[in-house]
Amino acid sequence: MSYRDLPGEHHFMHRIGWLRATVLGANDGIVSTASLVIGVAAAGSTNSQILVAGVAGLVAGAMSMAAGEFISVSSQSDTERADLATERAALRDFPEAETLELARIYEARGLTPELAMTVSQQLMVTDALGAHARDELGITEVATAKPVQAALSSAASFAAGAALPLVAAWAAPVAQITWVASGVSLAALAVLGLVSASIGGAGKMRAVIRVVFWGALAMAATALIGRIFGTVV
Repeated sequence: MSYRDLPGEHHFMHRIGWLRATVLGANDGIVSTASLVIGVAAAGSTNSQILVAGVAGLVAGAMSMAAGEFISVSSQSDTERADLATERAALRDFPEAETLELARIYEARGLTPELAMTVSQQLMVTDALGAHARDELGITEVATAKPVQAALSSAASFAAGAALPLVAAWAAPVAQITWVASGVSLAALAVLGLVSASIGGAGKMRAVIRVVFWGALAMAATALIGRIFGTVV
């Protein structure tokens, strides 16, 4: 049997860049906006005040997520480029030392010294920078930082997530906003956990419990704060 006859393997690592940003954005959008709406509603605010606070939270949150993701991922990208520049210079100035360094990496992973050196020498000829980036620095094309993709994914997913509790608050009577917004938001979080686990190949039940638990905790805390301060005011 040749390797062409082997069953194909389905991996999920190629999704990690946009999946992390999308799940984080949607989760943050649902939890923060629902918590804001519930906290303001618990303080005895009017329907228009609740909606204004929710819309403001949606816009500010989406912009904040986009800026934060872009800045943080850009920093990672800058570090990757600096490391690659350093490695490129080392390959140019000290090729023998870099060949030995690569061989020692493969030897530490279980290859015999002779085979490790043979592999290292061949890779130094065919793709020296790629081999060192992957095996020495841990930089691969799949995991390479993509700032714009992360920023857009986070902003769009935040806005989509935030829209759910906002629409629920708009449609519900003022007296029922807390319960309707929290119910819709917890259901959305459960669906988000299920979908993200399915896309990422993770355990579904654990993902659902994790996002629902923390979402419920945040909403309960803001409802309590809104009720306390609303009563005081």
